Amino acid sequence: MPDTPRLHLRSRVARADGFLCRDTGAVVPPIHPSTTFARNDSTYEQVGGRGYTRDENPTYEIAECLITDLEGGAASCLFGSGMAAIATLVQALQPGDHIVAGKSMYFGTPKLLKEWAVPWGLGVDLVDATDIGAIAAALRPGKTKLVLVETPANPLWAITDIAAAAELAHGAGALLAVDNTAATPVLTRPIEFGADIVAHSATKYLNGHSDVLAGALVTARADTPYWERVVQLRYLAGPVLGPFEAWLLLRGMRTLFLRVERQCESALSIARHFTGHSKVVEVCYPGLQSFPGHEVARRQMTGGFGGMLSLRVAGGADGALALIKRCRVWQRATSLGGVESLIEHRHTIEGPDTPTPPDLLRLSVGIEAVQDLVEDIEQALAA
Repeated sequence: MPDTPRLHLRSRVARADGFLCRDTGAVVPPIHPSTTFARNDSTYEQVGGRGYTRDENPTYEIAECLITDLEGGAASCLFGSGMAAIATLVQALQPGDHIVAGKSMYFGTPKLLKEWAVPWGLGVDLVDATDIGAIAAALRPGKTKLVLVETPANPLWAITDIAAAAELAHGAGALLAVDNTAATPVLTRPIEFGADIVAHSATKYLNGHSDVLAGALVTARADTPYWERVVQLRYLAGPVLGPFEAWLLLRGMRTLFLRVERQCESALSIARHFTGHSKVVEVCYPGLQSFPGHEVARRQMTGGFGGMLSLRVAGGADGALALIKRCRVWQRATSLGGVESLIEHRHTIEGPDTPTPPDLLRLSVGIEAVQDLVEDIEQALAA
């Protein structure tokens, strides 16, 4: 890449960090589909410093550099999914190590911890991560090696104080990992608040177009034994992203700021509109002053409070399912962070053991006209 002035992060992302092919003048990074890379015929050294694409591919590296830059970290690794990234975080620990994690987060993470981490020989305590006292009480100094939180936490969007959690974790000799999928680095950069690792389901906002399955981990320091184990595990187990998917992810990230800013504006408008509505029991959105954790969110989220909110509607599960069936603009689908608006009944998706209230509908706000989104829910409630 050519030398360029140090630009605002927004500009660096839009420009794919200033990519320019020296040979062709192309401003769009190419896809490198090769699975293997040649060695020099005389010295047998790697021609480009790469040997095999399970861990080394130029397309991965461009996307990883951009994600590292976005989060203000030292290095990052791409994975084939967000859960592959979380699983690697867990596998990089040693048998007998202890994890403290939030019990309110994407349901796959507690499920992985309870059903897989414990049989692997890890201790696990799930706590209310909005309560710093609960995190402190669960820590086992010298034994706890990882504190894992998600903020805002899916699907109630509860807020964890990252700086306070980092201080507690470090005091016990543990690392703090923050799932930053919902906030995105546009709104929150956990490393600036003391986090050691940042996790993403890059499928969501980083890609933003519902056409890539991907995950990412970013580290504040690349010279720690723990991060070295993460990198080695990715190489040995191979939960990597394909080069075409990495290229799509990179393309999506170039519009990240535009998309997230629009989604935040619309989400706040929708949350305010339905607050106090006669057929809505509760609006869960950190941008509302009445929302528990709003003050903490305001300290650690800059420029908005995210494009996700949840509505708890009158009539319990029946009322929620009746509303969702009547929606015409909101697509009934799982996932979040895309340009299209999605609505789903999480209780049904997560199954009978879910802690999610049965009257809750999770909304992922896209980039459509906010009036259309509001009117669609209004007609569904009226019907």
